[in-house]
Amino acid sequence: MIDSRRLRVLSEVARHGSFNRAAAELRLTPSAVSQQISALERSLGTAVVRRSTRGVELTEAGLVLIDAAEAISAELLTAQREIDRLAGARTERLTVATFTSGGQRLLPAALTGFAAAHPGVELTVIESEPEDSLPLVKSGAADLALAYHFDGPPPVTEGDRSGLVWTPVLRDPMWIVLPATHPLAGASALGLAELAGERWIHGCLSQSDLLEHYAALAGFQVRTACRGTDYQFAQSLVRAGVGISMIPEVALSNDVAGLAAVPMLPPGPCRFVGVALPRRRPAVLAGALLRTVREAVGSLPPHPLTRS
Repeated sequence: MIDSRRLRVLSEVARHGSFNRAAAELRLTPSAVSQQISALERSLGTAVVRRSTRGVELTEAGLVLIDAAEAISAELLTAQREIDRLAGARTERLTVATFTSGGQRLLPAALTGFAAAHPGVELTVIESEPEDSLPLVKSGAADLALAYHFDGPPPVTEGDRSGLVWTPVLRDPMWIVLPATHPLAGASALGLAELAGERWIHGCLSQSDLLEHYAALAGFQVRTACRGTDYQFAQSLVRAGVGISMIPEVALSNDVAGLAAVPMLPPGPCRFVGVALPRRRPAVLAGALLRTVREAVGSLPPHPLTRS
């Protein structure tokens, strides 16, 4: 049987990458932390950490244990919330993590429908990118996450160690956004090769590598005018004539003045939006919100910039 106290010690060692810092967090001596880890390894018959001059790293067995520890902690949080809900002892709460453009265009209608059906629930929304929001769901700090990924497999796959389930909800195509006065603004569609001489404004850091990959396939190198982290800011710069941008449909600006959006010819990237839930039995309220998200996405009207 794995000792839960030693599991907590291992969790702190993994979090801090150091026996000394873990000891300070746990109010133990470094020697006591080392002894607990050694005892855990003896009980398992295998090493769980690897010591080096750079600090402490987890072995494969250690990673398995940390996954289990996180799942147990999250399960207990979920159980407590469900018990509170059944007992009616406390206000029901639901915490949602979302990326910015999803929170702006997809989430409001879903939350409106959810709040109408569950008027007593206290909603908390955390704005965060998928690399931060998915761990929040895994740890139990958020009940679900509205997230995205670009080309390739989703961030969660069946049987992986994430402890999550991924439900696709929307294919979010990329559009070329240009100043309305640009010579190509009236095109019905554009291939990247036609834009080889343009300067680009990035609205998302993770998108930069994606654009460079597809630009290389089209035979040119990207000339960058701005590496930003906000799609609305990027489109403001496009409107000002600084350059052009590649924007997911969900993130297209509501202020269409001075802008034109043109669909991309293949091959080109795409963004995919989904909801991450705990793989363990999800909370009833989280499942209800997932349903309203899917309903909201299904009734989403076309964006003004995409209308011909």
